[in-house]
Amino acid sequence: MSLLQRTPLIGQARQREMLKSATTFTYSETPEGPLQAHFFTPPGFEAGDKRPLIIFLHGGFWETPMATQFVPHCLHFAERGAVPVTVETRVSSTHRTGPMEALQDLQSFLLWVKGYEHHFGVDPERVVLAGAAGGAFLALALTLPKLQKGEAPPVYNPAALLLFSALLDTTVRPVNQRFPDNATAKRLSPMKNVKRKATPMIFFHGKKDRVTPYANVEKFYKSMRWRRNKIELLDFENAEHSFFNFNVSDLHYELSVAAADRFLVDLGILAPPPVIDEGLVEGSMM
Repeated sequence: MSLLQRTPLIGQARQREMLKSATTFTYSETPEGPLQAHFFTPPGFEAGDKRPLIIFLHGGFWETPMATQFVPHCLHFAERGAVPVTVETRVSSTHRTGPMEALQDLQSFLLWVKGYEHHFGVDPERVVLAGAAGGAFLALALTLPKLQKGEAPPVYNPAALLLFSALLDTTVRPVNQRFPDNATAKRLSPMKNVKRKATPMIFFHGKKDRVTPYANVEKFYKSMRWRRNKIELLDFENAEHSFFNFNVSDLHYELSVAAADRFLVDLGILAPPPVIDEGLVEGSMM
């Protein structure tokens, strides 16, 4: 056996290190393999608490596993008293699957966590979905389209959506080819599901995003705003697709997390952050 075969891949080692502070559970056994969810425990947590559950769905367009993408966000919101979790879904590089399987996985996770609400301290009225790119699509696809005949509603009605570099149009190539057919791609496309009384949502998007064009999110935002939905759009000048990630830009990460935090406070999902006594701070610095 070669040295390379005996040595863990750098990416695998990094992932294990980043998830050290998480508690990991297998939430689904799919035909293609098990799927895990990584929970982060807030300070003072006890089973039976009623806390916000913030579910993070990674990007990668259902191709690449990215379980650690939102770990920095999870750590922030755990400190704010929520129960954050980053959820793995099936991806094509590992499982040879597409967006429909990933959407099934999200539904499976929600059903699974529903059975353990007491254990995880979940307040069912304060469940938040957060996602990047294809993960943002999953959050929107769960909440926007009309239910088909015989289709059961989601076990949770999310209280808010946090959407980073969101994929909004699944009717165009090459993304439409990931769906079973064009009709399904159109039925689930957020751009085709503008409506009233949608889940409150906030978008974070770079104006130079060449992967998920800013023009789409701006058009979607205006259409939803016209229908009097609770929706916000924070655009970032000169920012590209991955701008919000902790390892890409400290500034953009801090700005987007602070705005997401404030959005959840405004909705009553999070308590306001503690006020820092400037006199105490000045005294401690003397």
